[in-house]
Amino acid sequence: MTLLFSALFFGCFFSIIISWVFTKNLGFLAQRPSDYTKQGTVFDIRERLIGHMICEGVIYGPFGRVNTRFVAHMHAHWDGNKGHMTESFLYDNGDTLDREWDLIFKDNGEFFEATAPDIIGTGIGQQSGSGVRLCYNIKLPVSAGGYVLNTIDWMYLMENGTIINRSQFRKFGFKVGELVANMRQVN
Repeated sequence: MTLLFSALFFGCFFSIIISWVFTKNLGFLAQRPSDYTKQGTVFDIRERLIGHMICEGVIYGPFGRVNTRFVAHMHAHWDGNKGHMTESFLYDNGDTLDREWDLIFKDNGEFFEATAPDIIGTGIGQQSGSGVRLCYNIKLPVSAGGYVLNTIDWMYLMENGTIINRSQFRKFGFKVGELVANMRQVN
């Protein structure tokens, strides 16, 4: 019985290690901004995240099932390397959430910082080619548990100007949710 338990334990342990190595080196977490340097249209958020926009998306739970859907109305404006963006979310259960981002680009226009009231500390962003990555810690509203989640936000610019957003939310290194959305300007 002890041999069976040991084999089961080591099998589970090695499966977890292999899964972690795969995710860290080959999956979503392995992406780097340099991966998108030579792909598609150059994505400068100062030119693409501007004016009135609409965002439609879904949030998946840890096992890949849709937890909620949302529509967000966004507005952004820029003054040189400083930007301000408001977001108003309406979720399928009737809940709402408003967020205001302040964005500041560094000297070279590749790296930026992002802050918002529900962001713990400062988010660090980088744009390269057709992709933009933003990493930050977000504090969920009390109605969603009030947890602080580590977030990696990727935005990809499509040739028609639509932005595809994919984000993963993690707690203690484990994925607890994922967001997939599209954003586009509204005339």
